[in-house]
This record gives sequence, structure tokens and C-alpha cells, in this order.
Amino acid sequence: MNPGTPNLAAPAAPPADLAARLKALADPARLAIVAFLREPQADCCSRGDGVCGCDLEGVLELSQPTVSHHMKVLVEAGLVHAERRGRWVYYELDTSALEALSEDLRRLGHVAPVLSRPTDRPGSTGKG
Repeated sequence: MNPGTPNLAAPAAPPADLAARLKALADPARLAIVAFLREPQADCCSRGDGVCGCDLEGVLELSQPTVSHHMKVLVEAGLVHAERRGRWVYYELDTSALEALSEDLRRLGHVAPVLSRPTDRPGSTGKG
């Protein structure tokens, strides 16, 4: 690699952070939550600054403890912000965190073609 060339293969996030975010999104319910937070339904009690946790229960048809568990995972992974307002917790998607995750995955995608070449494997002569 040339000294002035950026390392496209290295994600910006530390590997543990990247793994935590990917693990958080690896659950179908959490993916549904992220999709809902991205575009909440107009008839829910969401506002411009967050979605009430009670809406997630109804839309996903999950119990309150289950929604709370999934939201805790998403908040700890840094993908969602939570704010208690009185009795309810409102959630908001951290779009910058999702964009950074997308960029990290794009960077990792640049590694795949390089690693799959036969000449890069130990013991390979590069001949077919």
C-alpha cells in the first residue's frame, strides 16, 4: 500500500464495536424496530423527536419486557437513543451510527475480492 493511500479495508469502528452493532441487528425483531424507528406510522403516538415504546409493543406484537430487552440491546450498541419522559420511554434512531456502520461494511466489502484471489492463499501458486 502506498503511504498516501487510505486503507479501505479497515473499518473506522473498533472491531468490538462493529461486532456489537452487527450482533444487535442480527435479530429479526430488532431489524423490524430499526425499520419502524426510521419510518414510524402516522397513527402512533410518536412525535418528531422520538417514538414511544408503547407503539413498538403494538406494531411488533411483542410484550413490554421483550420490547424493553430489544431496545436495551439497540441502545447499548449505540444505534438508538432513549429518553424517559414521565412514564414512557421515547426512542430515536441514531442515523449517524447507522451511516457509520454502513461505511464500515462498505470498507470490509473491499477486502473480499482481494482475499479470494488464489495467489493470496498460503501455499497457492496462483495457477488454475
